Amino acid sequence: MTIRAKGLSIGEVSKATGLGVHALRFFEREELFLRPIPRSAGGQRVYASADVEWLLLCNRLRDSGMPIAVLKRFARLVRSGPGNERERLLLLEEHEKVILDKIADLNASLEIIHNKVVTYRKHVEDGTAARLWSPTSSR
Repeated sequence: MTIRAKGLSIGEVSKATGLGVHALRFFEREELFLRPIPRSAGGQRVYASADVEWLLLCNRLRDSGMPIAVLKRFARLVRSGPGNERERLLLLEEHEKVILDKIADLNASLEIIHNKVVTYRKHVEDGTAARLWSPTSSR
């Protein structure tokens, strides 16, 4: 990522964030940026390094399952400036709880799967795997 005095091109931001050009345009249309993205004299978008940092956070929030509507609400709150920090905190705490619940569910699933792996490994090593949930003929 090269930061020029003029800022970053959409291609550079795409490369830095992993978001495609269409996704960046979508983010702009949906007002997910913290500021309007300025244009060069030739009409090309000019991004700042702060835009990249914001997009990286947005990526992390989306990757963690935050819905676009909630991300939009968070962006709106941040964009509006100081005074709504408690609302932002509440929004992030709610999302954190969703993630913690998902992690708990995944850990419960992992425990069951791990126990099956241990059982299958033992039967494969002992040569008794054929008895594990073998389909029976319906003659």
